[in-house]
Amino acid sequence: MKNIRLTATLLAGLTVMTGHSLAQDLSDKQLVRTLGRVEGAAPAIDIAILVQEASASAGKGVASLPHWQNLSKLSQLIVEIDFENDSVAIEPKSYRTVGMIADALHHPNLQRYKFLVVGHSSSTGDAQHNLALSQKRANAITEALSTTFAIAPDRLFAVGVGQEWPLDPANPKAADNRRVQLINLGLVR
Repeated sequence: MKNIRLTATLLAGLTVMTGHSLAQDLSDKQLVRTLGRVEGAAPAIDIAILVQEASASAGKGVASLPHWQNLSKLSQLIVEIDFENDSVAIEPKSYRTVGMIADALHHPNLQRYKFLVVGHSSSTGDAQHNLALSQKRANAITEALSTTFAIAPDRLFAVGVGQEWPLDPANPKAADNRRVQLINLGLVR
């Protein structure tokens, strides 16, 4: 499994953490290779169950829930996309990042896969508000990918998890926790 951090303005260097690698400065080829890495059969992911579990667990965390643990077994990309404060409006500087993701999803090696867009927030604010906001942000990314960048909408699924799966659990209000994950769900069926 690979997690990659893309900043809104540039892609930068490689750092390895337990089970994850955060990378910046990736080439398009590396981006495609990371998102296309599928080891064995992907576990079945039920988006409706993920949404139910996230809603039921607002303020309690989701990382230990079985359906959410299955996501950690899949090829994924952690992306920093800036939104206007407490809004679903994607800041213009982040469209470059969204465009790079779209370019990767159009690559012949990735065209046969479907992807889950997971929206995250920091813990500033109410847990229910953060959950709803993260869902709206995940929806905004899938909408931008499908409308502006012509990614087939049936390849994209959105779920918001709010503050429940922080990248930096020691600092739940950190800006790093406000992010989007792109997870390869396997072959389009």
